[in-house]
Amino acid sequence: MSVAEVTRCGYVAILGRPNVGKSTLLNRILGQKISITSRKPQTTRHRILGVHTTATTQSLFVDTPGIHFGSKRVLNRYMNRAALDTLADVDLLIFMVQGTRLTEADLAVLKLVQQSDTPAIAVVNKTDIVADKTQLLPVMQQLAQAKDFIEVIPVSAQSGDQVEALLTVVEAQLPLAPALFEDDQITDRSLRFLCAEIVREKLMRQLGDEIPYGCTVEVERFETTEEKGRQRAEIDALIWVEKDAHKAIVIGKGGSRLKKIGSDARQDLITLIDSPVHLQCWVKVKSGWTSNEAAVRNMEYADETFGLKKDDGSIED
Repeated sequence: MSVAEVTRCGYVAILGRPNVGKSTLLNRILGQKISITSRKPQTTRHRILGVHTTATTQSLFVDTPGIHFGSKRVLNRYMNRAALDTLADVDLLIFMVQGTRLTEADLAVLKLVQQSDTPAIAVVNKTDIVADKTQLLPVMQQLAQAKDFIEVIPVSAQSGDQVEALLTVVEAQLPLAPALFEDDQITDRSLRFLCAEIVREKLMRQLGDEIPYGCTVEVERFETTEEKGRQRAEIDALIWVEKDAHKAIVIGKGGSRLKKIGSDARQDLITLIDSPVHLQCWVKVKSGWTSNEAAVRNMEYADETFGLKKDDGSIED
């Protein structure tokens, strides 16, 4: 495959309320995990670019944070901004819902999609958990009547059902343009960023309903060393929490939870980096950081451009 042969290229934003499966869909399309997932809403905090290249088309998928309304926290405002700024920057929208009915949060995001002039596809996700597929028809009809969507497509991002059909529709809608990325590149995010996100994913999966939203992860050190003729990654990850009580919960009795988080993250990091990994995790407290403009910018969005640009720290597959 040569990017010189690519004749279509464009940006595709995946939009929806929190926890409808946007990141799972992106990972399924790419065949590799670059966007973290968990059962908790608001797992995705950043706009993640995934590059999918075929013989003739390069689709640049943008996984956005779930759009949510009503929260006054600075972190939530930044997440909304990351998602909403995407509407004006892309060539195509994928509006994603799940199940057999639209929630109030779905309808709020749908209103934004209706107000956009960008062409859009509606996707009804998680069809694998709906035994009677005819139950999907009312929500599909409701979407078809709500906006002139190019198509309304039921999919299962988890199993991959109908994802190829979705890709076919997406590729046909992209503008005639040359490729923007090399054919073996899958994201514009740095390896350091992806490592921090993997550790944060394990936090989200380990902790309760409230604490994860006051946590973030900063990779303080990422170095490669030579060990018996093979590369080895040395990673120091700092976990920030908002309260001393949260620090104790993250660490766990005798350090058990922190060890579990580190162990689980290390396995994913080995797959991502394709080399042995030595991971050290620490926990520190920064009170009220999610409601502090400067802290959010420095700790979560220091590298966020809010523009769809290629970055020098990209990784290759």
